[in-house]
Amino acid sequence: MRATTILVTVLRNCYVSDGCMIAACCDCADGCVIAATDARSLHGVIAPTVARADFSALPRRTRFAMPYKAAVFDLDGTLLNTIVDLAWATNYALQQYDMPTYTVDEIKHLVGNGVAKLIHDAVPEGTPDELCRKVLATFKEHYADHSLDTTAPYPGVVDAIDRLRASGVKCAVVSNKPDFAIADLMNHFFFGKFDFALGQRDNLKRKPDAEPVHFALQQIDVAPEDAVYIGDSEVDIATARNSDMPCISVTWGFRDKEVLLAAGATTLVDTADEMVDAILLPEK
Repeated sequence: MRATTILVTVLRNCYVSDGCMIAACCDCADGCVIAATDARSLHGVIAPTVARADFSALPRRTRFAMPYKAAVFDLDGTLLNTIVDLAWATNYALQQYDMPTYTVDEIKHLVGNGVAKLIHDAVPEGTPDELCRKVLATFKEHYADHSLDTTAPYPGVVDAIDRLRASGVKCAVVSNKPDFAIADLMNHFFFGKFDFALGQRDNLKRKPDAEPVHFALQQIDVAPEDAVYIGDSEVDIATARNSDMPCISVTWGFRDKEVLLAAGATTLVDTADEMVDAILLPEK
């Protein structure tokens, strides 16, 4: 009779707490599963073995993945559809100085790197820096009063955050949007639902630099290797890469799927439910 090898799989929701589930999968026959009836006691026997084991050479079905401890989200185009209010504020500021305006779709391709970069790219080429600063100040003043005019969460996003929090995943926001605007939007749409929210600050670099993401993770006491970044643009993909974090790219935001793939997207999700699954059941 051939020797039987017992391969251990630790299920993703094993936290050595209520609901802890550990199963030993035996390859002696297809479908043979030995399930632990006393998961907590079995964990003390199996966990040390698992910790010492090298799973890199095992078949895919024997690999295991734990849920991320934290999910760090971009805001505009990922959680909130803000594009119309951003476009209106941009065009209002441009009009005050007799500059050409843009369609909403054109503005989509200008956002993602902060409002200073947005205005810099929106004003005509060769605009003096002093005038550019005036346009930016006008934009900020108008947007502060109109950031909630048409902005709304994307379908399923609020429920998705609730599900993640209920599963023990810490949630944070890191955006290139000015910090003052972040506070208003988070309080209005996501009050009490996030552990930390960070907008652009003068003392921190902006995305795609890793500094703001690492700063946010420090505030919620989670290491980058235990977190995932979620965004809608090539800026977010670069941010995750620079932060040494995996990236989940949503397809409902300000960039087309082709743009995301060209930027190196590895995990694409089309719905909020798919996003939650990718966070709670990560592929390793």
